[in-house]
Amino acid sequence: MKKVVRSELVDWMTYVERRDAIRAEALAAKEARRVHVGDYLTFLFENQTTIRYQIQEMMRVERLVREADIQHELDTYNALIGGTGELGCTLLVEIEDEKERDLKLREWLTLPEHVYVRLASGAKVRAGVDEEQRSRGRLSTVQYLKFEVGSNVPVAVGCDHPALTCETALSAARIAAMRADLAS
Repeated sequence: MKKVVRSELVDWMTYVERRDAIRAEALAAKEARRVHVGDYLTFLFENQTTIRYQIQEMMRVERLVREADIQHELDTYNALIGGTGELGCTLLVEIEDEKERDLKLREWLTLPEHVYVRLASGAKVRAGVDEEQRSRGRLSTVQYLKFEVGSNVPVAVGCDHPALTCETALSAARIAAMRADLAS
């Protein structure tokens, strides 16, 4: 998948002037790649547009002008985009009640090993797991995952954790968005 390059970024002041249009494009791209699974899980499959928006937002918020700082943001956020044959994904574990959230994040420590994308063949592709997103016996509410699917476009996203079993079929629009991302 195509990464964001420095020449695609504008300085933070120019970004502020163009922010409404850029934000609208990014939110549309995110909506086409957002998948709610069960009551608690939201998967956001990242692409160049969603990541460029995140970088520009960081540049705006932090008022970044030094090239080294901008490059750091590029490197950090580009790492979230899948490589060739990969879909990069941000998984949000969304539990409003603080006590319930703390309990479930401890119970669901192995959740990342149980999330998958299902291919048309029925095969489940498990996510690559980043161990740094778990600490002190607790799962982070934000997980960065990658699914190695090759040229196969998923048809569903799910979880088969013993305490949380759910799956969502992908709409034709989401399948088309992922197909385009894998081809980029």
